[in-house]
Amino acid sequence: MSFQVRPLPEDVQQLLHTLQAPPRLVAHLTLVHDVAGQLCTAWPRYWPQVAVDQEAVLLGAATHDAGKVRYPEELNGPGTQHETIGPSLLIAHGIPAQYARFAQTHGTWQQTTMVNIEDLLVALADTIWKGKRNEDLELRLAGLIADVCSAETWQVYMQLDELITRITEDADKRLAWQERSSKNGGRP
Repeated sequence: MSFQVRPLPEDVQQLLHTLQAPPRLVAHLTLVHDVAGQLCTAWPRYWPQVAVDQEAVLLGAATHDAGKVRYPEELNGPGTQHETIGPSLLIAHGIPAQYARFAQTHGTWQQTTMVNIEDLLVALADTIWKGKRNEDLELRLAGLIADVCSAETWQVYMQLDELITRITEDADKRLAWQERSSKNGGRP
């Protein structure tokens, strides 16, 4: 059985083509979008009373690193310039501001109190796709969920940990998929 990845939306594929996004970036965005989709699909089973704008999460995950087309050195190395330019780049190409913001918030969620569950879900998908964990991010998300559910943060954190653990089990497959896709011009 082959490893299946949710494709990017057609309009995002066209945007990335227009921006001349390198295959590695397209592969990364595809995988983060796929993980965001897994989070959104599982969400109602865990927290049905917590509304999430799934369209925003999916579009945010699919475009969050678009600024790396202007700063390609940040594809393989550290840097945050792509976060600064990302929202304006996306807006200039027709992405509404409420979705373009993820190009910044996926990396700046720690520095601001003005993030919501959707912002944190995009940041989470961008973290866990490769099997990495970030306890601060997970606790912050669990706290927001707990507030809405009137639950204890530790209880929500345990549920979130279960979900993340299940998703990260395929991290090695995603990393291999990214490598293949990067070498094949953005196709797996």
